[in-house]
Amino acid sequence: MNEEFSLKNPPPSNRQLLTLLAIFVGFITAIIYIIWLLVSNLVWLIPPQIEQQLAAVVTPAYEKLAQPSSAQDSLNQLLDRLETKLPAAKHTKRNYRVLYVPQNTVNALALPGDTIVIYAGLISQVKSENELMMVLGHELGHFANRDHLRGIGQALLLNFALASIFGDSGRLSGIIASAVESVSSAQYSQAQERQADDFGLMLLQATYQHVAGATDFFARLNRQSGMDFAFLASHPSPRNRVDRLNRLIKEHRYQMDKTNPLPTALTNLESLNH
Repeated sequence: MNEEFSLKNPPPSNRQLLTLLAIFVGFITAIIYIIWLLVSNLVWLIPPQIEQQLAAVVTPAYEKLAQPSSAQDSLNQLLDRLETKLPAAKHTKRNYRVLYVPQNTVNALALPGDTIVIYAGLISQVKSENELMMVLGHELGHFANRDHLRGIGQALLLNFALASIFGDSGRLSGIIASAVESVSSAQYSQAQERQADDFGLMLLQATYQHVAGATDFFARLNRQSGMDFAFLASHPSPRNRVDRLNRLIKEHRYQMDKTNPLPTALTNLESLNH
């Protein structure tokens, strides 16, 4: 009986298994693509109240690392100047701020809730107010395009979809926390980074009536190596950015002029290893 049954129901061939695997992979890929489309289109509908709730999850960890100081005050004064040049639609009901973290890491990132985190290691790499304003303007560009929410939304929906498919109830309980915490290592797409660079360049021109310093920070990173450049891990190649920005400056016929020195509070920083 068993032999007769096995002959009538032979085990699946390798080809059949590969076909089933391809169908399964295609199904998961389709889900990921649909999630990407949903988040890209719905991210503009997320109200500030929801964003503030996300901020309440991730921002406190950075607030503990930051220390009120003259450096943080100076950074916020620079940010305030850039805010006055924001397009009205990008500035409505927003309250941007900088958290200054006195650590060697060369990085800056945009968090939900209109918060920009800048590490002392990055400040140590800039030599003028103008190039620092370009970095701040770049991060404001991520806010303007809602890039900081896209990554979280995609991670959130993807984790939820996978947990639902595989029935991992334990995974469901930690979805929101893991998605929001991923913002610290977020890597934006090349298109998102280009748009943020364009936005920063626009703000630099609006603030100074020239764009001197726009490429200085990225060019300096391109010449250095062997440091804790987290900025390089989450951003495109500095050389490519410099080349593209130079082309853009030429296309828009932006003028160059002298750069302004860094504020005193940012040139006399305390030891970074706090």
